[in-house]
Amino acid sequence: MASAGCAVVFENELRVIERPRPIPAEDEVLIRLRRGGICNTDHELMRGYKHFSGTLGHEFVGEVIEGPAEWLGRRVVGEINISCGICDMCHGGIPTQCRERRVLGILNYDGAFADVFRLSQRNLWPVPDSIPDDCAVFTEPLAAACQILEMAHLRPADRVVLIGAGKLGLLAAQVVRLTGVDFSVVVRHDTQAARLKNWGIQPVPRSAVSDGSADVVIDCTGTAGGFADALDMVRPRGSIMLKSTYHDLPQADLTRVVTQEIHLIGSRCGPFGAALRLLEQGLVDVASLIEAHYPLSEAVRAFEHAARPGALKVLLTPG
Repeated sequence: MASAGCAVVFENELRVIERPRPIPAEDEVLIRLRRGGICNTDHELMRGYKHFSGTLGHEFVGEVIEGPAEWLGRRVVGEINISCGICDMCHGGIPTQCRERRVLGILNYDGAFADVFRLSQRNLWPVPDSIPDDCAVFTEPLAAACQILEMAHLRPADRVVLIGAGKLGLLAAQVVRLTGVDFSVVVRHDTQAARLKNWGIQPVPRSAVSDGSADVVIDCTGTAGGFADALDMVRPRGSIMLKSTYHDLPQADLTRVVTQEIHLIGSRCGPFGAALRLLEQGLVDVASLIEAHYPLSEAVRAFEHAARPGALKVLLTPG
């Protein structure tokens, strides 16, 4: 039997267990974890999202320890959608919407919170030497933030408001700032405001955003009430960009979407190449978003920390 290692699994409760080293399929490599990032989606999975059971984790940087020679020993990050390669979505160049997709640590595929895990070779991206592990682990959520610009054209004169200044929201805010739009972020805490000001981004209280005044509202709240707030802020024929996944169903007046002709835009995974370039060029600050490191063996404590109100990024480390 292959040597055992620990893995962070959710099966009605969160536990750290010993398990055999996974056996990779022909198109997969084995990766040794270097850093893992706990995401709000991980918490949603434990609340019932996707009826998840298995090894958690989709934000990672690791080192390839088994696979083709060109990958061995390389630091990598990886896209989370494992696609079939043959359906209409894959042939259409949209593998993130593959009809048969599995999703790393989210849907029918064991995640990255393990000493050693597997992933398809075509999902891998090499990490430039200049990007340290603590920054590279942000590639996946930063790519998701970049997807905002893939899904919606933000014009320079647009008034754009972001709600939900948490882990993803703070990354998204830095990406949107680069476009030069009239941009503000609704905050609830002084610490959020101070961080945004340091990046040259305008923080505002909710009361400063008049109902019906925003051309685009980006919802990164991760809460079911975020959509209703966005619907209040957006102008007629404006756009709402949804970056949140919800276990609970949002409650909102959808008749207003029709009568005010609101554009609803879902936005999910994004371009890893762009995210790595932003990190390599130092255009996005991720280091200040790290709140704590925990060894993989103390993942239960790490998840408890990450669930605290206002907590930023909690990282898991090997050993």
